[in-house]
Amino acid sequence: MNPRARRPVDSSRRARAGAAGPCPPQGPAAPLSETVNPAEKETPVPLSMTASAPITPLNPAQHRVAQQLVDGLSTREIAARSGLSIHTIREYVRVIRQSLHCPPRCKLQVLMHFVLASGQVTPPATERPAPVLNEAQGLLLRAVAEHSASGDVALAARIAPADVRSALGELLDKTGADDVTQLVVLAHAWGLLGTRPADTVESGAAR
Repeated sequence: MNPRARRPVDSSRRARAGAAGPCPPQGPAAPLSETVNPAEKETPVPLSMTASAPITPLNPAQHRVAQQLVDGLSTREIAARSGLSIHTIREYVRVIRQSLHCPPRCKLQVLMHFVLASGQVTPPATERPAPVLNEAQGLLLRAVAEHSASGDVALAARIAPADVRSALGELLDKTGADDVTQLVVLAHAWGLLGTRPADTVESGAAR
């Protein structure tokens, strides 16, 4: 036998190799940004999830200002009642925002949500019965409590940006709230935003 003779190839091995086909060329890995679901990019992160550091307890003076804001007083009214300057009250509000990790430019209703959700200020009591909200209204309520920008509210509430104003008007009519800030405060009093319902004694914020 010729030592240089080639060994016969097993026909079954050749068949299996042919069935598998050639190995497709491996291109470069897709960028990580292209593998993210587009819907995940557009979903606003609730503000309550953005705080990583522990909340700083409010001191007595800050607590009084926070409680008066929850009760529906403006910064000018708080300054007049306390005998302090409007600048001092605004500084208190700034420190309250920092203590609760609340974005500095968020709207007042978002600050009130942070204040009440922290448990450092008691929700106001109200004699108004808690309204029964449908799923869409519940989403809108939480959206306006956690977001300031209209576009973020629309995404969180799962409605078109053009429909935010009318849907919010209907929600105010159903709850009897005068504005969005009072809506959020009343929602905490009713336990609609995770806060234990308050007693049935009317307070200044509920009137």
